[in-house]
Amino acid sequence: MTHRSIRRRAVNVVMLGLTAVATAASVAVLFFLLGYLIYQGGSSLNWAFFTQLPKPMGEAGGGMANAIMGSGKLLLIAACTGLPVGFLAGLYLSEFASRPVAAVVRYAADLLNGVPSIVIGIFAYTLIVLRAKHFSALAGGLALGLMMIPIMTRATEEFLRAVPRALREASLALGASRVVTIARVVVPAASRGILTAAMLGLARVAGETAPLLFTALNNRFWSSGFDQPVASLPVMIYTYALSPYEDWQRQAWAAGLVLLTLVLVANIAARLLLGRRRLTSG
Repeated sequence: MTHRSIRRRAVNVVMLGLTAVATAASVAVLFFLLGYLIYQGGSSLNWAFFTQLPKPMGEAGGGMANAIMGSGKLLLIAACTGLPVGFLAGLYLSEFASRPVAAVVRYAADLLNGVPSIVIGIFAYTLIVLRAKHFSALAGGLALGLMMIPIMTRATEEFLRAVPRALREASLALGASRVVTIARVVVPAASRGILTAAMLGLARVAGETAPLLFTALNNRFWSSGFDQPVASLPVMIYTYALSPYEDWQRQAWAAGLVLLTLVLVANIAARLLLGRRRLTSG
């Protein structure tokens, strides 16, 4: 064995070891965070946490049922606004846009994806809250939906472009129009990937706090409809974590555990869907 091959083997072993250590450190951070959340807030997770309203200031007990319901409302509005726009934009980029137009739209989507969430919140506050003269779940959901548009746009484009060209050509050869080919062949073939992108987009905005402080604000009671201030888990975590009451701080940890668990479940489900898609394609 030559000196050069020995050196290459040594470098290979060192680099492999460094990558293994980095991977273990990354996974350890996640498990440490989960363990710490369980340690700090696990005792506050009970039936009352999911079914009762928050107790008055300084009084122990209560729950965050209104915040859980409010987060569901906000994500529903975000999904109904951000997902269709992002999907149609991605479809246009993949199937219809010319190269110069597609490059401009992609660049704009990447810029929008990099805009800080607090700027999105200020934008929604100026455009919706100031004109309506009150905070609302609708304003908060639209702010989150705006954040989802670039994520959904780029992901939809990538999954549609990954559909083999042979499927398009076979459909066109059988006499189907381009629109019919896209609707009945291309989109169904990429449906699992698009659904995965939607779930990852919802998981991405589920933990945002800054836009909601400017739009949905908060509400310690049930919020009927979509035109009133609404509670949400991220804002309740922020409020309770800064309070001087130990019981509220424990509930903030519990809410963080619930929120992180929901995000993890969404990510795992998305990965499973994407894995089944790849297995089916294979």
